[in-house]
Amino acid sequence: MPTTHDTTAEPQGVSHNATAGTRSASHATSLSSGGWSTRRIALLAVLCAAAAICTLVLQFPILPGITFLKYDPSGIIALIAGIAYGPAAGAVVSILPYLVHLATESGIYGTVMAILATLSMVLPASLIIHGHATSVKGAIPGLVVGGVVSVATCILGNLAVTPLYTGMSIDAVIGLIIPTLLPFNVLKVVINGIVTTLLLRSTTRLWKMHAIDAS
Repeated sequence: MPTTHDTTAEPQGVSHNATAGTRSASHATSLSSGGWSTRRIALLAVLCAAAAICTLVLQFPILPGITFLKYDPSGIIALIAGIAYGPAAGAVVSILPYLVHLATESGIYGTVMAILATLSMVLPASLIIHGHATSVKGAIPGLVVGGVVSVATCILGNLAVTPLYTGMSIDAVIGLIIPTLLPFNVLKVVINGIVTTLLLRSTTRLWKMHAIDAS
């Protein structure tokens, strides 16, 4: 009797290749979800560029009669990045925009102080707010903690750094704390906190985008 052959048999190697392809796709998806998406990287690049522009062209005094201390709104942008995408993103937007100042009269000391001032507010605030608060009421504690940490860091940083590049004595810097350094830094973090709070609705939308990217 003639033998009937199964013409529907799966070609050799197809099952193995399909399984390998599935595993490869699964691995790629895992890597993508575990890292930063292209959209997130592009958005952070835009935020870094905006912050850099702020540090270069939007600096202005905020204390009457004190012209050597200037405010710029780049800290607000870094806070938005940290709240939307987490502390690592906030750190990136706190650090990279200020690196352009290494080639300006600010030099390394001014650049280090600017980075410390921004980073010391953004990191605590984003650690507390990101993923936990999506309302003004929920964000306030994080902004307050970040502001307090930033003011303390700036005062201590000035005591350590200012004598190195100005030649001032530590006693002279201490004499500037109450009339100049403290009010300037308090006013700066208050401005950053208030504006960030007003922008919280948009920031919340960015946080939702982060959740989608990470899923």
